[in-house]
Amino acid sequence: MSKHIQSIRGMHDALPHETPGWQRLEAILRELMAAYGYREIRTPVVEQTALFKRSIGEVTDIVEKEMYTFEDRNGESLTLRPEGTASCVRACLEHGLLHNQQQRLWYMGPMFRHERPQKGRYRQFHQLGVETFGMATPELDAELILMAARLWRELGLADEVKLEINTLGSNEARAKYREHLVAYLRQHHDRLDEDSRRRLETNPLRVLDSKNPEVRAVLQDAPRLDEHLDEESRADFLRLCDLLHAAGIRYEVNPNLVRGLDYYNKTVFEWVTTRLGAQGTICAGGRFDGLVSQLGGSPTPAAGFAIGLERLLALLGEGFGEAQAQAAAPHVYLVSLGADAEREALVLAERLRDQLPGLRLQNNAGGGGFKAQFKRADKSGAAFAVVLGEDEVRQGVAQLKPLRGEGEQEAIALDALAEILRARLFG
Repeated sequence: MSKHIQSIRGMHDALPHETPGWQRLEAILRELMAAYGYREIRTPVVEQTALFKRSIGEVTDIVEKEMYTFEDRNGESLTLRPEGTASCVRACLEHGLLHNQQQRLWYMGPMFRHERPQKGRYRQFHQLGVETFGMATPELDAELILMAARLWRELGLADEVKLEINTLGSNEARAKYREHLVAYLRQHHDRLDEDSRRRLETNPLRVLDSKNPEVRAVLQDAPRLDEHLDEESRADFLRLCDLLHAAGIRYEVNPNLVRGLDYYNKTVFEWVTTRLGAQGTICAGGRFDGLVSQLGGSPTPAAGFAIGLERLLALLGEGFGEAQAQAAAPHVYLVSLGADAEREALVLAERLRDQLPGLRLQNNAGGGGFKAQFKRADKSGAAFAVVLGEDEVRQGVAQLKPLRGEGEQEAIALDALAEILRARLFG
């Protein structure tokens, strides 16, 4: 006997009892984006590999080890998108959305990275991405942070997350700092773990993000990035801090906060929680003012953030989707027994849906006796069962049976059923 084919490791199904939580969260996110004047953009999940090598950086972990890359039949190298910003910039350039324009955009969908699967880290994962173009002010940075803060309040998570911020400075200032950092770390090479030694040669700022206690001890006396900032970056960061203070947003300046992608500059931030173990970052972002020109466009200020939806749902807990599931339950479950009754049930179901827009009606259409059908009706969460048997069909009536609360079963003429249901369900 052949083995059952299973899902790919690190790529998970969202089962029917889980999708209400996804739907509720997605609806809240869409409302949040509209409240701030952001418009949705949808990009392909497959892009040319060169897009990510040019944007993310060829010596990052993502490009070196984690991308799902393959050749198509024409020999072109393609990659499943590992993040959404590069695709968004590519789309904006391709369709002329950036020249002398400001854009506030968002997207939501799957990303792909070939990582070692663990709780909160998957090979197919979903993100909300928010990207802005044409706005260089700290006020825009603050708006992005305030959007996320509003989301946490709406979700009841304000006390579960903490904001960390930092500035990476300009590309020129960061390059000078990198020289000082590398010189210092080389003096302590024997105390670095294997991962930090590799990053020292490829992306040394990522060493600052190490979780290894021995490496953290070495970093205590390392040169500080904030000591090498250019004046513009320093002024912008102080302005951001002032804006957050005025808005009542608590934050912590983390001088070791760096983003794992090469395109970030100036302000970076993360919202973190202690409730998800090692994968505690649920929202991260910052400025990427050089990315548009890096991909062939004119210099354009840009900033954004991404939220990991699986991690956010884990933080919200299993009960988050219950209200959504109840709201999606059918109003009516249509029970029928006998060939004539089953035929009439199909016709009646369509007529009721026509007469009552918004009615959620589930027709049994799966056989079984009355007892089995009533068990399904009760499990569906429906408020009423409409019952058709051979006798009801001959008499031109249906039995209306309340399934929740009090009330007696009663016979209703088929022609009057829609109005009765309208009064009982929609007041």
